[in-house]
Amino acid sequence: MSENKNFHLPDLGEGLPDATIVEWFVKVGDVIALDAPLVSMETAKAVVEVPSPFSGKVLALAGGEGDIIPTGSVLAQFELDPNMPQRADGQDTGHSHGHAAPSPTPSTGQTAAAQPDRVVASDNGGEIAKPGAERDDAGTVVGAMQSSNAVHAEQAVAVGGVKAVPAVRATARKLGVDLTRVRATGTDGAVTMADVKQAAADGSAKVGAAPARAAVAAAAAPAPVARAAESRTPLSAAGRPMRTQPPGVVAKGQPEPLKGVRRNMARVMADAHSKVVPTTLNDDADIHAWVPGNDVTARLVRSIVVACQKVPALNAWFDGDALTRTLHNQVDIGIAVDTDDGLFVPALRNADMLDARGIREGVNRLREQVESRSIAASELSGYTISLSNFGMFAGRYATPVVVPPCVAIVGAGRARHQMTPVMGGVEAHKVIPLSVTFDHRAATGGEAARFLRAMLDDLALAS
Repeated sequence: MSENKNFHLPDLGEGLPDATIVEWFVKVGDVIALDAPLVSMETAKAVVEVPSPFSGKVLALAGGEGDIIPTGSVLAQFELDPNMPQRADGQDTGHSHGHAAPSPTPSTGQTAAAQPDRVVASDNGGEIAKPGAERDDAGTVVGAMQSSNAVHAEQAVAVGGVKAVPAVRATARKLGVDLTRVRATGTDGAVTMADVKQAAADGSAKVGAAPARAAVAAAAAPAPVARAAESRTPLSAAGRPMRTQPPGVVAKGQPEPLKGVRRNMARVMADAHSKVVPTTLNDDADIHAWVPGNDVTARLVRSIVVACQKVPALNAWFDGDALTRTLHNQVDIGIAVDTDDGLFVPALRNADMLDARGIREGVNRLREQVESRSIAASELSGYTISLSNFGMFAGRYATPVVVPPCVAIVGAGRARHQMTPVMGGVEAHKVIPLSVTFDHRAATGGEAARFLRAMLDDLALAS
């Protein structure tokens, strides 16, 4: 007699309550082998591939592409095949694809060590609790799935005849690129992020490329959508099949659930608002003396480093519950990066050890990794102070949000020229508006003002 088992969505290593389905690699009725790619899920920090915990026939899949699945709820249901390899009870998978995001520990200034790789699957009779699994009030075993933070080191897996990492697949879907038609330049024939972007730019691999009239007719026909919806049987949290409306694009003017990065950003901002007592100081940095070729971002980073060294109270973490403060020796600056998916804040580590060239290379590297969604989860936490250079778009002053446990964030507005009094008259000087928002529980107004003064003095130098 065959045995049916449920697989619950694991915690993909970030402690988030849910994740979004990007792409299923199987459909109901398929037979899948142990550890073969099952589904690609998007979290707030990465697109990760979840392997199958069983070998056997797929009986049901919980939702379709774009659906939000709560962590711990049933993700898929399998009919085990006794003739295929199965993981022994208590055996670690060794093939986890989730990535842990270490939580900062304000009292010590250290980050939590990554936990050993593990994946836990639960069935509907005789659950197996592996080390590290958590059990909820209903007695259901909730899967946990963690490994190293090196998302960018994830192996490209061949799915549908195309070898690519999950982030590349997700980007291809967003850009409307058919991976099977992309010229692969990566190692062992893998499609890279650059390959996808090039194909999107030159239009050489559009999904469903067809004559316009055929495309219009296909879009008007509801049957394919219905068939696609029927190919999966969504499951309730209890593992019972349930029917849902087929996924689709939400029309403008209609409520749309936040997903992935934006969903997490909403949670982080709300949490920060409830935990921080913010105060903002504004001033203009006169950069009239700058010699040609100065890198604005590099100069801003350098000025923050100088200010942190002179006023360490703002290069700190604060624990509002324990009322403890941790001053940091190193300066790790969180650089806000705006994307279509939402806001990322990767950390420029040891900025106090970098020269202008090192800062620029570091910022470029972080931005590229964010855009390709290959940034390690560990690089999105643990910074000691933040910089939001929103002036590259517009705006003078701001009240940027301080995210605990950090104490301060610097906002740089759009540079402009203004008339400045000088001996014997006035001159047109170029200035950069600065805003320093700080948690007034952890730093005094005098400390914040001296911090801002140190930034202004450093930015006033010629180079």
